[in-house]
Amino acid sequence: MDTGKSRTVVANISLSLDGRICGPGGEYDMGWIVPHAISDEARAHMTRVTSAATTALLGRKNFQGFSGFWPAVAEDATAHPDDRAFSRWLDAVEKVVFSTTLTEVTWNNARLADADPATVVKRLRQQDGGDIIVLASTSVIQQLLGAGEVDQLSITLCPEIAGGGVRLFDDGLPGSSWELIDTTGTSSSAICLRYQRKA
Repeated sequence: MDTGKSRTVVANISLSLDGRICGPGGEYDMGWIVPHAISDEARAHMTRVTSAATTALLGRKNFQGFSGFWPAVAEDATAHPDDRAFSRWLDAVEKVVFSTTLTEVTWNNARLADADPATVVKRLRQQDGGDIIVLASTSVIQQLLGAGEVDQLSITLCPEIAGGGVRLFDDGLPGSSWELIDTTGTSSSAICLRYQRKA
């Protein structure tokens, strides 16, 4: 790995104990994640992971879901303070959206990618800025892992066995070694983990 790269690429995602990003019911079978995403510790972990990032990478589905939910949270007086802070960060950050079907994106500071994730990340690494974070977009993370373009893995490991569904670490990804740099237990019994790729 090229240790001279100036920007850190972080892949952030929640996984079940059996390595799933969703359950056997399909891509929206993710209700088991919610209790583990809203603990105080998980929210604080998300703040730590995103605070250094100035670019967020999103697939189409996550972009549409996020843009339909998060903008209103910033001004919602009943929302959790950490959620309001995340909403403000998400609105302000540069958002690069990977889609083969969208023709425009209207969210503040969002733009459509004009190439595959690995090519875009290689370009972004040459530009000034903070971390580049992939927000739970499985296909983007998988492509970047396949190209050796992920520096850190941020995983919220949920104490659930999904029993089926899509895996993040599917067969065919190249082998790699990682070092644990941060771990936080949560009140829901999830564990927030951060791994740094070994050079």
